[in-house]
Amino acid sequence: MTGPISQDLIGSSNDAALVAHQDDLGALGRQLARRGIDIDTIVGRAMAWSVAVPTWGVGTGGTRFARFPGKGEPRHIHDKLSDCGVIQQLTRGTRTVSPHIPWDKTADYNALRQEAAQYDLGFDAVNSNTFQDKPGQTISYKFGSLANAKADIRALAVDHNLECIEIAKTLGAPALTVWIGDGTNLPGQQSLSGMFEAYLQSMQQVYAALPDNMALFVEHKLYEPAFYSTVISDWGSSLIAAQTLGPKAKCLVDLGHHAPCVNIEQIVARLIHVEKLAGFHFNDSKYGDDDLDSASIDPFRLFLVFNELIEAEARGAKGFNPAYMIDQSHNVTDPIESLMSSAIEIARAYVQASLVDRKALAEAQAENDVMAAHRILKVAFLTDVSPVLAEARMRQGGAHDPIAAYRASGYRAKVAQERPEVTGTSSGIV
Repeated sequence: MTGPISQDLIGSSNDAALVAHQDDLGALGRQLARRGIDIDTIVGRAMAWSVAVPTWGVGTGGTRFARFPGKGEPRHIHDKLSDCGVIQQLTRGTRTVSPHIPWDKTADYNALRQEAAQYDLGFDAVNSNTFQDKPGQTISYKFGSLANAKADIRALAVDHNLECIEIAKTLGAPALTVWIGDGTNLPGQQSLSGMFEAYLQSMQQVYAALPDNMALFVEHKLYEPAFYSTVISDWGSSLIAAQTLGPKAKCLVDLGHHAPCVNIEQIVARLIHVEKLAGFHFNDSKYGDDDLDSASIDPFRLFLVFNELIEAEARGAKGFNPAYMIDQSHNVTDPIESLMSSAIEIARAYVQASLVDRKALAEAQAENDVMAAHRILKVAFLTDVSPVLAEARMRQGGAHDPIAAYRASGYRAKVAQERPEVTGTSSGIV
């Protein structure tokens, strides 16, 4: 791969950090050895780890009030692939991208797949979009899509998802993700039961069109854009839908889409138990669906989620094969920097959870030794695995410090010259 960033620049920045890095890696290796952990095994796990980048994430996000575009905003899917290529080249842990249709529509998806491969990128789940009207659309999703009271609008939404399945086939994507904003804003607006039944009937048509090797990810969200009721508002509704549809339907967990104070790691454990965990949209939050950078607010919660995942992996849980993707809105930062930072923090939680002494934890739990069990988790969480993550990147040709290398490359200034400046402060999450 000839990436957007000079490999010579990456190499020189790595050389400058090498002596200190080797010292840090050696110290961590000795610390882990005292705990009976081989650091090369952990580096290998870090090298194998990957999380998908959302194509829409490389553009500046916004809120319901305003969006302030940055320099060098991607104009189309081709610019987005270049930006995602930078993230993969520097972090070496984001090997796939997750496209959004119709935002990423193009004339030739075979060519798009080949273009992505030039950046060492493949495609993860394709996301459908029936939460906004397309240009020229003659009937509106204003009052819902797959759960709309009008049959012709439901049919339009079904057809869009069928189109997304065909696109996913061509791209080699393993899944279709369906999130809808359907719901109500006032009591009495619609029948709560009737909307759910309409949704299931629509989704059964989508499910029937899936090829054998493609999954259907059902994504829930507590509120917004509907503020009284949402059709798929929680993991219970998502699970009912997935169980109704069939074995290829599973439940996608977005870390910001839950009610306040919900125990997300317990939801993960329950979905693993019933073999319905599709995977994750990673982000962080302080108040609601904030879509903040992963681990920027509550890194321990992210670790606890991964603790459940690593435990399931260790015991060989049936049907366990989760997909991982970042889903964030970068309103005031350079999106490439935020996505690289998030990819690193997600990998950090994964590696830290891999350090948990599972045997000692099981023994402490069996003896009801609460403090011992808790301390076992905290020892793993408090381990600074930065040298492991850096080593994993460098062994694969990535950067010791991806953000520093990115800034030194001048990539943002370069694309700002090539891409017309986007003006205005219109509202919009993406």
